[in-house]
This record gives sequence, C-alpha cells and structure tokens, in this order.
Amino acid sequence: MLIIVLLISISLTIAIVFLIAFIWGMRNGQFDDTYGPSVRMLFEDKKKKEMPVKKDA
Repeated sequence: MLIIVLLISISLTIAIVFLIAFIWGMRNGQFDDTYGPSVRMLFEDKKKKEMPVKKDA
C-alpha cells in the first residue's frame, strides 16, 4: 500500500512540474508562431555576397 501512495505522489509531482513548465512557456511566447517554421523550409535562402579575396603581389 505504501508503494502505491509513493508512486501516485511522485507521478503527481512530475505532472505538476510539467504543467508549470507548459504555463511558463505559454506566458513567454514559446508557442506564438506555429505557422512560420513549418513553411520556412519552402523558401530559398538569399545567397550572401562573397567578399573578393585580395591577393598579395
């Protein structure tokens, strides 16, 4: 009987910790943009201009 009480209390503690982490993430804007990252891979990256290499004579 003691082990059941122990396991239930540990599982409730872990669940509460994950709930607090989820609420903290929601308040800090972690899940605001769900559309942007999914279509970001469809667009080509702009190529960066390479700097010309100066050769010493």
